[in-house]
Amino acid sequence: MTDYPHLLAPLDLGFTTLKNRVLMGSMHTGLEETKDWNRVATFYAERAAGEVGLMVTGGMAPNREGGVFPGAAGLFSDADIANHRIVTDRVHDAGGKIAMQILHAGRYAYSPDCVAPSPVKSPISPFPPKELDEDGIEKQIADIATAAKRARAAGYDGVEVMGSEGYFLNQFLVAHTNKRTDRWGGSVENRQRLPVEVVKRVRAAVGDDFIIIYRLSMIDLVPDGQSWDEVVSLARKIEAAGATILNTGIGWHEARIPTIATSVPRAAFTWVTKKLMGEVGVPVITSNRINTPEVAEGVLAEGCADMVSMARPFLADADFVKKAMEGRAADIAPCIACNQACLDHTFGGKISSCLVNPRACHETELRYAPAETPRDIAVVGAGAAGVTVAMVAAQRGHRVTLWDKAPEVGGQLNMAKVIPGKEEFVGLVDWMARMVDHPAITLRLGEAPGVGDLTGADEVVIATGVAPRDPGIPGQDGANVVSYIDVLRGRVEVGRRVAIVGAGGIGFDTADFLTHSGGDSTTEDLAAWLREWGVADPEDHRGGLEPEGPRPPASAREITLLQRKAEKLGKRLGKTTGWIHRASLAMKDVKMVPGVNYERITEDGLQISFGEAHETPKLVEADTIVLCAGQVPERSLADALADAGIACHVIGGADVAAELDAKRAIDQGARLAASL
Repeated sequence: MTDYPHLLAPLDLGFTTLKNRVLMGSMHTGLEETKDWNRVATFYAERAAGEVGLMVTGGMAPNREGGVFPGAAGLFSDADIANHRIVTDRVHDAGGKIAMQILHAGRYAYSPDCVAPSPVKSPISPFPPKELDEDGIEKQIADIATAAKRARAAGYDGVEVMGSEGYFLNQFLVAHTNKRTDRWGGSVENRQRLPVEVVKRVRAAVGDDFIIIYRLSMIDLVPDGQSWDEVVSLARKIEAAGATILNTGIGWHEARIPTIATSVPRAAFTWVTKKLMGEVGVPVITSNRINTPEVAEGVLAEGCADMVSMARPFLADADFVKKAMEGRAADIAPCIACNQACLDHTFGGKISSCLVNPRACHETELRYAPAETPRDIAVVGAGAAGVTVAMVAAQRGHRVTLWDKAPEVGGQLNMAKVIPGKEEFVGLVDWMARMVDHPAITLRLGEAPGVGDLTGADEVVIATGVAPRDPGIPGQDGANVVSYIDVLRGRVEVGRRVAIVGAGGIGFDTADFLTHSGGDSTTEDLAAWLREWGVADPEDHRGGLEPEGPRPPASAREITLLQRKAEKLGKRLGKTTGWIHRASLAMKDVKMVPGVNYERITEDGLQISFGEAHETPKLVEADTIVLCAGQVPERSLADALADAGIACHVIGGADVAAELDAKRAIDQGARLAASL
């Protein structure tokens, strides 16, 4: 008996059977570009051993012009087959199945050699594409079919043809990017011709007993996108052309609507996939913001799809499915959809990983081997860094005492979890609390140890976090001035008009918190979230965009967000989520003021000026001034230990107070614990 009868049911594809209804969706990790095929194989094999039904690789380019960036991995020649065979053999040895995604980027390719149906430049790339002629189109079709044939020769169980997210095939489907007047453009039938022909040619190249997944854009979320009738029409044609499974794509990369960030409600777009159920005879996969077995089971039980795709949850925990099968769902390391170590790394040209699980994509060099000699380890601070040290050290066989002056684990994450749109952090803190409930860990909450309490430990780890930076503004001791800590901890009343000093990540989070009144997060209310961002049923409005545009709820307060730097506010936020935070506050009419000098705080508000000459003095009228002027390391205990001649390791915010960087803190903690 299982708690997930739909999720764990096999799926018979005729010529092969998937052992459950879980697809590990495609992620571009950057691993293939390292050309370290043992490293690539280890990544996928660990997830195959974790019992996922089918995996899809990151996008493999069918040719050089189709690569997402210069040097992007692909199966360009028969010589590449042996390298990919290393991966597929390891996956099969681990009991898994794997498909290779064939991704042609079209105008999204970050290269002057990019090609497209028409010379319409993408807003997310500086390179205008070259318009393909008839021979050029034939070359792309042939190259995609050849890549599929090579994938079969390399031992893959199937391919996924990427036809969504605004990539090459998707670009042919909509008039905005397809201005052609030949047989590849104009009418709907002509615009659909290329993806259908690609699937036909791929099927002819690989034979009947090979999985072909087609990633179908079910809601484009761009102006002049596909109508729902066009989506259904294309789905039927793709099925007839030979697809085994239809996967769901949501939104183009240039869409100004978030689709996978943590502020997006769980399973936010499964209703779109459900609309296609019954319209085709092949299995349909749904996707986006499905991150627990419970959510996945509910989606399938409600008839939204035949299968669910989860990508980043398998970065967070390679054993996701196995733990669900064993009744240990509470032990699954949660994907919080933060994007910080996965997508932000991808778009920054780095190897992807996971904030929650630093081993992701680093399995061959970050290992948690059993300790040769178990030791007594004292860890002070039960925030992200300290908890990570404790749980990894305990996993390796060490004995750990974990101290924190607070009554709960999680440290500053307990403030993050109250921010509207960051509800996933609740699950992260709960999981951390569960992980330190371990027989090798003695938990000492509500206690602040002194030097004498730590002298008997073999190793001492200081993870005491940060303290707020003092901005030194005259008048900051007034009754109308509060710290972001007091605001997010709910210790103070905040007035109607608010000035926030500091516009880093904490400043943006505090502003977001204060635009809401208690408990009205749209992340917890799908209908309200869809209104907020202007998402419509594609059956009613082409592309799934409301003609009226976004309709966010009004802000609970009048907020002015200020910073000293004379640059765009939020410029240094995450590469893939910063625009969401800026757009969200802009929709709430939050004023953003850069390049200010903080002159004085009075009972009427905050007096500011601009430039080195302190010009254009101005009063920002405010009932409450919130100080978010950065953080400094809390090192008092580390300094006291040094004075006493006791060596210690200092990690996390106590080491470097940089925007409360949980990604760095957890990575530091994991690597330290692995080395002890």
